[in-house]
Amino acid sequence: MMIEVCKSKIHRATITEANLNYIGSITIDEDLMDAANLIENEKVQVVNISNGERLETYVIKGERGSGQICLNGPAARKCVVGDVVIIISYAMMDFEEAKKFKPTVIFPDTATNKLV
Repeated sequence: MMIEVCKSKIHRATITEANLNYIGSITIDEDLMDAANLIENEKVQVVNISNGERLETYVIKGERGSGQICLNGPAARKCVVGDVVIIISYAMMDFEEAKKFKPTVIFPDTATNKLV
């Protein structure tokens, strides 16, 4: 049996930009992507702690070391700069493997989105 489990999570990052006129996605500082074990184009769920919105999109690389978390395209309507979000990716795996699997979870500084 295959099940879907949490693979990676950026817990409590702050939205730094909302770009309605971009094609879509979420831009994430490449340092945060590496630390959270996320790759470009990976599907993620974004949960907005500030307003309760939830959405799915895909990741694009942001400038390394910038602290950038930017919702692009229509998703930009689901947040404002300063909102705090959780970014989660999931993976399918065998049930027995999933019992032993440990997701990568990071906790950036919400003021800067830098790793502490």
